[in-house]
Amino acid sequence: MKTVSLTLNINGADVTTAVEPRETLADVLRERLTMTATHVGCEHGACGACSVEVDGKIVRSCLMLGFMAEGRGVVTLEGLSDDPVIAVLRRTFHEKHAVQCGFCTPGMLMMARDLLKNRHVTSERDVRDGMAGQICRCTGYAGIVRAILAAAEELRRTSAGAPASA
Repeated sequence: MKTVSLTLNINGADVTTAVEPRETLADVLRERLTMTATHVGCEHGACGACSVEVDGKIVRSCLMLGFMAEGRGVVTLEGLSDDPVIAVLRRTFHEKHAVQCGFCTPGMLMMARDLLKNRHVTSERDVRDGMAGQICRCTGYAGIVRAILAAAEELRRTSAGAPASA
């Protein structure tokens, strides 16, 4: 199949690669750029395992064609290794037993980070509503909810992850 040149900013670095027009952003990230924290689960946008940030908004990378990201800023979990909100979330996910098989975890962390950075999270309902599009088949969500609430409380105390609108 014919390929086209694609240039995008991945985790702060400009990258150019050849892609087939039919490839999704998830395929480009995983197969072309070896960003394997972006998991592909359902390939229909229902599970959230492929969640990444594009120009500051969370998107399902399995629903976005790679060429649609031309010139845009894409952040994957790999690009957040020094992010203070992700650091707190990783620790609270461990402490609150929010991880079982781990397949959904990268998408959960991306969405939880977005939730904590952009909304005022104070209750279980806030977390469950904000994470409604993320599917986990193993944990039953209780540990995930506890982890995000613990992270929200810690971030409020330290103001490292204060929502922009709060």
